[in-house]
Amino acid sequence: ILRSDLLMDVGDSLNPAIDIGQVEGAFTQGLGLFTMEEVVYLKNGKLFTTGPGAYKIPSCNDIPIELNVTLMDSTPNPRAIFNSKAVGEPPLFLAGSVFFAIKDAIRSARISRGHHPVFDLWAPATAERIRLACKDQFTEMAKEKMKNKYPEKKERSERWNVVP
Repeated sequence: ILRSDLLMDVGDSLNPAIDIGQVEGAFTQGLGLFTMEEVVYLKNGKLFTTGPGAYKIPSCNDIPIELNVTLMDSTPNPRAIFNSKAVGEPPLFLAGSVFFAIKDAIRSARISRGHHPVFDLWAPATAERIRLACKDQFTEMAKEKMKNKYPEKKERSERWNVVP
């Protein structure tokens, strides 16, 4: 992600520096949710990805190179303390815009290769899912090899994130 510009309505900010930090943190957490933090189960039904030791969370190399946060002016909430609004949770879903930007980029790649522009992409949009969705010569060869090796297995996208 090269750049993200976020505009957040926090009402009358009590402390803009803290509010901007909350927006940045929640957006980063959302990046993890929509692009990295895959839920994986073992065959026995036990959750494999029980913590950050078993799945990737965003680090300094995963956040936008340029992250701009602007707080809206003059949007008070007269029913709240000091006209404030929620700031910690709403920006989490702003990261959904990154997921849809990735999906749009995949769509463009598919069209340029002559593939159908409509496809499924489940969150999180991991590097593996992105590569497979782009459908290039290597992913097609790998898919064919796996089908021949494990004919009884369903495609990964049809299973419920079960590790073989």
